[in-house]
Amino acid sequence: MTLRVGIVSAAWGGFAHLPAWRAVPGVEVTAICTSREETALAAAARLRIGRPFWDAAAMCADPDIDIVDCGTRPVVRLPMVLAALASRKHVYNACPHAPDWPGAKAIDTAWRASGCVGVVDAFSRWLPAHRKLAELIQSGFIGRPLGGSCRFALSLFNRPDKRFPYNWFGQAGQGVSALRNNGSHLLFLLLELLGPVDEVCADDHRHLSEWRFSDGERQAVETNDDANALLRFASGVSLTLHASWAMPAAEGWRIDLFGDEGRVAVSAPTFPTARDCMIQGARTGETLAPIDLDAKPPKDVALGWDAEPPPSVPMALSMHAMVGAIAGGAAAKPDFGAALEVERVQEALRRSSLERRWVSIAEID
Repeated sequence: MTLRVGIVSAAWGGFAHLPAWRAVPGVEVTAICTSREETALAAAARLRIGRPFWDAAAMCADPDIDIVDCGTRPVVRLPMVLAALASRKHVYNACPHAPDWPGAKAIDTAWRASGCVGVVDAFSRWLPAHRKLAELIQSGFIGRPLGGSCRFALSLFNRPDKRFPYNWFGQAGQGVSALRNNGSHLLFLLLELLGPVDEVCADDHRHLSEWRFSDGERQAVETNDDANALLRFASGVSLTLHASWAMPAAEGWRIDLFGDEGRVAVSAPTFPTARDCMIQGARTGETLAPIDLDAKPPKDVALGWDAEPPPSVPMALSMHAMVGAIAGGAAAKPDFGAALEVERVQEALRRSSLERRWVSIAEID
C-alpha cells in the first residue's frame, strides 16, 4: 500500500523534506500546505504536487492523507500536530518538538491515544559518524563512559541577512532559542547514546539585544541566543553542553566523550552532514586520530550520501524507518516518546536558568 504524505511548509519542506520523501519506497507526496491560497497553488505547481492546501486543519483531517509532515514554527505547529493525531494521522514533526513543556505533554497525550507513529526530524543519528560513535560506545571502545563535552554553535545572526527565512527566531513566544533548537539536536543524540539525564544546571541568556542588518535597519531580539549547561546522567556521566546561534567564527558541532579506557569525538563545521561530520578516537595512551567510517551507500532509499541538499539523505533514512514502523516493523527513532524526554530535560534547563539552581529531572511532571 502506498502511504500518502502531506507536507506543511513549502520552504524547507519543499527544499529538503520533499526529495527525502520521494526517495522512500512506498510513499507518495500528494499534498502541500502553506498559509495562503496563492502561495499554496504556486508551491503545488512548482513542486509538482497534486493537492494544494492553505488550511492545515483541513489537510490534517483529509481521509486521503496518511502522514502529515509538520515543518513550521513550534507555536504554529502545535495545533497542527494535535489535529493530525486527532484524525489518526502519522506525524513527522520538526525539531524542537514543541514550543514548551505544556505543549510537549499535550502532544504526548494525543500521540498515545492515537495509536499512530510519531517521529521527530532529529535525523543526526543516521549519519555515518554518529552511527560509528554509537557502535564504539556500545562495543566498549572507551570503556565505562565518564564524561565529556558537547557544543552546537552557529553564526546565524552576527551579520544577519534580511533574506534569511528564519529571522523570526528573534521573536518571543515562538518556542525557539539557541538552547531549544541547537540544544535539542544535541540532546536527542546524547540521550540515545548515554541514557536518561538525572539533573541539570544551566545558564541561558541573550548576548545580542538587537540584530543589525547591512542597510542599517535594526531588529530587536526577544529570544536567548547562547546557553551553557551541566548535565548529570543517571549512569554517572557528567557532560558540559554549549548551544549558541550568535557566536562569531563559530566552530559548529562537536560531541567529545571519554571513559576509563579511551576517548571518541565527532565534529562538523556547521550542522552535521555525511560530507563533513568526522570522527576521531584514541585508547588510553594513544593520541586522538581519525577513524575510518567506510560509509557504504544508504540502503533502501534512492539517494546517495552526495545527494543535494545534504540533510535530505539522513532525513530519508529517518522517514524510511518511520514507514517501516507504520507497517509493523521496529519502532522508528527518535519517536515522540524520546521527544517527551528531550522536552523534559529542556524544561529542567529552563527552570534551572530561571531559578539559578540544580534541577532534578524527577521534578518535571
